[in-house]
Amino acid sequence: MDRVRPGGAAAERNGGRGGKVRPAPTRPVWPGAPTPLGARFRVGPDGVAGTNFALWAGGAEAVDLCLFDADGTETRCPLTELTHEIWHGFVPGVRPGQRYGYRVHGRWDPWTGARFNPAKLLLDPYARAVDAGPGQDYGSLPPEVYGHVRDWPQQHVADTVRDDRDSAPFVPKGVVVHDDAPDDEWADDRRPKTPWADSVLYELHVRGFTMRHPDVPEPLRGTYAGLAHPAAIDHLVRLGVTAVELLPVHQFAHEDHLLRRGLRNYWGYNSIGYFAPHAAYAASGTTGQQVGEFRRMVRALHEAGIEVILDVVYNHTAEAGEMGPTLSLKGVDNHAYYHLQEDARRYADYTGCGNTLHVVRPQVLRLITDSLRYWVSEMGVDGFRFDLAAALARSFHDVDMLSPFLAVIAQDPVLRRVKLIAEPWDVGSGGYQVGAFPPLWTEWNDRYRDAVRDFWRGALPDVRDLGYRLSGSSDLYAWGGRRPYASVNFVTAHDGFTLRDLVSYEQKHNEANGEGNRDGADDNRAWNCGAEGETDDAGVLALRRRQLRNLLTTLLLSTGVPMLVAGDEMGRTQGGNNNAYCQDNGVSWVDWGLRDDPAWSGLLALARRLIALRHRHPVLRRRAFFSGRAHSADGLRDLAWFTARGTEMTEADWYAPAATLGMYLSGRDIPGRDARGAQVTDDSFLAVLHGAERAAAFTLPGPPWADAYEVVVDTAREEQGDAPGTLLAAGTSVTVEARSALLLRAVPAPAA
Repeated sequence: MDRVRPGGAAAERNGGRGGKVRPAPTRPVWPGAPTPLGARFRVGPDGVAGTNFALWAGGAEAVDLCLFDADGTETRCPLTELTHEIWHGFVPGVRPGQRYGYRVHGRWDPWTGARFNPAKLLLDPYARAVDAGPGQDYGSLPPEVYGHVRDWPQQHVADTVRDDRDSAPFVPKGVVVHDDAPDDEWADDRRPKTPWADSVLYELHVRGFTMRHPDVPEPLRGTYAGLAHPAAIDHLVRLGVTAVELLPVHQFAHEDHLLRRGLRNYWGYNSIGYFAPHAAYAASGTTGQQVGEFRRMVRALHEAGIEVILDVVYNHTAEAGEMGPTLSLKGVDNHAYYHLQEDARRYADYTGCGNTLHVVRPQVLRLITDSLRYWVSEMGVDGFRFDLAAALARSFHDVDMLSPFLAVIAQDPVLRRVKLIAEPWDVGSGGYQVGAFPPLWTEWNDRYRDAVRDFWRGALPDVRDLGYRLSGSSDLYAWGGRRPYASVNFVTAHDGFTLRDLVSYEQKHNEANGEGNRDGADDNRAWNCGAEGETDDAGVLALRRRQLRNLLTTLLLSTGVPMLVAGDEMGRTQGGNNNAYCQDNGVSWVDWGLRDDPAWSGLLALARRLIALRHRHPVLRRRAFFSGRAHSADGLRDLAWFTARGTEMTEADWYAPAATLGMYLSGRDIPGRDARGAQVTDDSFLAVLHGAERAAAFTLPGPPWADAYEVVVDTAREEQGDAPGTLLAAGTSVTVEARSALLLRAVPAPAA
């Protein structure tokens, strides 16, 4: 289908209008090599320095490499070599720092999925760095960045009418990077390699974590260098976390609907460059400097014993659906890269973002795995959390745990050795896959989140589900050799209420997002403790702080891998916004003033204490599921459950409404051996969770469980203190305050 369009025939011949173009290439183009893909600077054996460019574009009829000078002047160099659908060429004299892009020629036929348009400058999918340029400053995406005529009067066919205006002045460009440049700060990097069972994850945003940090120099705030600053790392070390899970740092773009409202995509789940660190997070520059700055950040975190895990978005790109912009893959080969419907003009959308990458295709699978290996091998990262991972496991339509993506990851010698975390769902039919991912993978366990939230707000009908969640979710993960650490336990994440807001609001308050408060989840399983939002009521505020201590204590005592969200440990609030993806401001940034606020310093101290306790006691971070069987003739088991009467729970007790639950963890014989090969033993603990609005009596189990108990944590207290707690005789009744938790150490630990 072809219609009259802006630019006309002359524009088509010239590749569009809008930029200064040299009429003929002024650089020689040698044949070069088809591998590796992307732009690779090198010095040949003949001493000639230059850059090899290689682009997979299977359906293309021609490809132009476009080089840009500092003033925006464009030089077009046709790539005439074609090997196995890869267009390639070596350009002498092109050095690191050179900005570039591609124009890909081919059929314009949206009805069959072909959307080639040489007027649109395309970002190299393998670009190692991206210079976003001035396009990020527009109040909306200019019409030139769309492959179709966006303002065509007949909207129902607008995406079928090609736009021939030049997009080059308005779109991000790739930057040639010196991959082999010496970097002494990176050469001696040592990865921490923390075992999964010992891990404590900390989800943070590179920009938001340091934007308000008073001890980070202002020019470094909100950058990779800011996160690498000793003041930022000191907080992580003192807290005791073992890994940071960074919200997306791949180069991403802002959606037009946000720009029109004066907002930005803050979270970054809108990737466009899978090899490039997001340029806006670099303090040192955007023409390649961001690569070295990211590496130095990783090295600084590694020196502190902290692993770096990236939240990655390989399920969709920033090009959205048929009405979205043309920035990269859509113009390189739309039909090959994206999952299209039977009507190939439309996109299959399993992500809720307009498109889904067609991971079954070899070139798409190669793009993803090449990117993953690059971040591990050359950028030093230690693992990945895969956004909407179920979409990656769809072979064609259904989720398939034998899909090519999962099979390739399982056998890859690099990727199978790093930490792999799935967000085990997408928005398509059959997309909820919690507990279904194969061995090697861990998963965000939203059933843990829901059960813990419901218990502490008094909404659980019984404690059956809570028992599974506290003890490692064996009902979900005890198959295929998986271990308790397959469950990433969390109460909050970036998506939703903060921990403080979870106990301060029952309704979302997303008005600032400009969508009429329609966005964000409505089912928050939250309880505001008697008042919606901020209040001066001292009783409500005290109850909220207690609930925060309850939630934090439950999370850090549960079997599995705990994940905290940056700022939750000191009472960060988003004012009730449960979808702050577009709030690049104080709503989302960590408020470091809370660290020294007397109202919240006790919560931070408790978080540090609980994490330290977890690190000291292997019984709290088991590597194998509990068996529930007796160790010996005395009847002591590795896990036991108790009612408030001090009796072991029967089957009927699990089904009965209950607000009090006792969980006994035996440290006598923990599966595994220490560094000297000896059997691991530890203290034993009794955790008592009481979610009722009135205090209750709890009878402490007697022998063989313990002779006495020492109070380690009592969430009814604002300050916990570091001295040994009160000793309580076994068999006696203790008062558990309303909505509180107790952690008791068995004294002495029962002898074998």
